[in-house]
Amino acid sequence: MLGFFGAWLILVLAGTPVAFALGIVSVGWLLWEGAPMITAAQRLMAGADNFALLAVPFFILAGNLMNSGGITDRIYGFCNALVGHLRGGLGHVNVVGSIVFSGMSGSAVADAGGLGALEIRAMVKEGYRPEFAGALTCASCVLGPIIPPSIPLVLYAVISNTSIGRLFLGGILPGLVIGALLMAYVWYVAGKEGYPRGPRLTWGERGQALARAILPLMTPVIIMGGMFGGIFTATEAASVAALYALVLGTVVYREIGWQDLVGVLRQSFQQTATVAFIVCAAVLFNWVLARERVPQQVAELLLGVSTDPLVMLILINLLLFFLGMFMEALAIMVLTVPVLMPVVQLVGIDPVHFGLVTTLNLMLGLLHPPMGIGLFVVSKVGNIPYEKLAIATLPFFIPLIGALILITVFPQITLFLPNLVYGAR
Repeated sequence: MLGFFGAWLILVLAGTPVAFALGIVSVGWLLWEGAPMITAAQRLMAGADNFALLAVPFFILAGNLMNSGGITDRIYGFCNALVGHLRGGLGHVNVVGSIVFSGMSGSAVADAGGLGALEIRAMVKEGYRPEFAGALTCASCVLGPIIPPSIPLVLYAVISNTSIGRLFLGGILPGLVIGALLMAYVWYVAGKEGYPRGPRLTWGERGQALARAILPLMTPVIIMGGMFGGIFTATEAASVAALYALVLGTVVYREIGWQDLVGVLRQSFQQTATVAFIVCAAVLFNWVLARERVPQQVAELLLGVSTDPLVMLILINLLLFFLGMFMEALAIMVLTVPVLMPVVQLVGIDPVHFGLVTTLNLMLGLLHPPMGIGLFVVSKVGNIPYEKLAIATLPFFIPLIGALILITVFPQITLFLPNLVYGAR
């Protein structure tokens, strides 16, 4: 089994796409064991055969439509009207904008590539250092998968057989905690660097900004209200969100033409295919791990260290943070969650709490090299050298890791709303 992992690690470090590396070593194991090759096809198809996974392409499509349909401009204007007058105003707008946009797209990359590009341009124009603007955008895009809806949380729910509704509710307060800590850090840096604040708008001007943004702001209301009102499931909510974004962009605001729509669909197909390929290959890989009894071995190893839930979460956090340096977040999730869930259940960690801790930890991987997908996206859209951006992002790990520690140590932050709505388990 060590040779199996060694081959996979060599492929990953050599730059092989994660999904291909998973598939290659899994097929290699089948050949080594003399197992029928039809098993590979069966396991790959089993990875995609899940109704809840249909939410992923629709949330991806909704995020891309919002980035192309003039919605980000309206969200930015509304957030600027709310907090632009604070010290370091546009920095606070960046964070609040990510909180709002998180309730629509569920994707960190969509936040960074769409609203983030607008925020960086505005901040640089007002005298903020480009590296600081880009680093803040990287840090705030972490909110995308935490505040519902969330593509990673949907994937976690499918893998762990956890309620999507509970996970979505569980992400609200942690997301607000992260946002508050980021805003506190922005306030501190703005005072130190002398960054400007915008004019305080009248309530009438704020009302006008709200009126311009009211239709996009209804997206999370429709998604969450429909789900918890029993009108539709999480998967159906994703399709409703995509349809709503399509109507806003093509009919209401008329900023998406036919050529734009074709481009949005193509981009969404490509992103969906990437996620689906990773999921399917990881299901095959996990089947091989199960045949080799790796989950049981990992459980015995970790339980041999400690059976205390907090110690176990600390160990898992260290493992996930290390893996996040080398692999894409969704790939780590589909690989590690099936292996770690038996341990989590044995020591009494709530799966909703574990899901939010895991998701936040993996999102930190967006911010540090060598993987750092968020760094690559922001570097491109903000025209900021990758090396400078990576260095400027390092101080933002202080509030982000602080938030991770709070959410890890105090499960009530995650579980309060799910238990309030659904009842304690």
